[in-house]
Amino acid sequence: MGSRNILVGTASWTDKTLLASGWYPAEANTPEKRLAYYASRFPLVEVDATYYSPPAESTAQLWAQRTPDGFTFNIKAFSLLTGHPTKVSAIYKDLRPETTKKNVYPDDLPREAYEQVWERFLAALQPLVDAGKLGVLLFQFPPWFTIRRANKQYLLEVAQRCAPLRVAIELRNKTWFDGDNQAETLDFLASHDLPFVCVDMPQGHTSSIPPVVAATADLAVVRFHGHSDKWTSKNIYERFGYRYSRRELAEWAPRLRDLADRTSQVHVLMNNCYSDYAQTNATDLIELLNG
Repeated sequence: MGSRNILVGTASWTDKTLLASGWYPAEANTPEKRLAYYASRFPLVEVDATYYSPPAESTAQLWAQRTPDGFTFNIKAFSLLTGHPTKVSAIYKDLRPETTKKNVYPDDLPREAYEQVWERFLAALQPLVDAGKLGVLLFQFPPWFTIRRANKQYLLEVAQRCAPLRVAIELRNKTWFDGDNQAETLDFLASHDLPFVCVDMPQGHTSSIPPVVAATADLAVVRFHGHSDKWTSKNIYERFGYRYSRRELAEWAPRLRDLADRTSQVHVLMNNCYSDYAQTNATDLIELLNG
């Protein structure tokens, strides 16, 4: 298959530093025109905004309408569904728990409210499903989500809740890859047909996952987070503000082609979203893969 079944895109098209960078032509001056311009350059985008607050169905409808046939949206799962701290204000108004806490976790919600969050989150994506434009739901788990039986069970629960929609699993705790655990982790995902998210990211942190390239399903996902030396910064632009050299990306091209030979589709996302870094690097990568 080579590079024909590799879709390359970025993890944002609306970031304020991107808009300020001049990547968009002056006439792409509305959300509709910007998305159309982006979709004319790339076949895939990851929506990260859905991690911070669940999408409205009307928004998903607009995304479907404003992009050409064959365009693909990967949706990042809402933080509450991956066990990350979630702002009370991000939860649907009628489901917000009575609390003085600023951030809450799944256990802070009544069971019924938690079930409703799941239901509404998935229902809002229906316009993308109907248009054939939904790729995967990206479940990125927190750094404290370690390798243990209960967490493996939760991965299966997530897949069941989302079925028939596809999920992809991004782990952010090194225990999943320590020693023999790496084979165990990949075997577990493969035995349940769960796509593993390969990552390129700074190493040496608790949340660091090695750049393992593995196919655990007929679809593979690769996310590039950059190599910032400020990975632990609270400032997302410091964390992700890294521009890959062409040489670094060239080293990845054969690995991505190899992944493509073992799957029916590979989704590659540049998540180094600062200024036009992600868009420039995605363009570089497409050129390298086609070269």
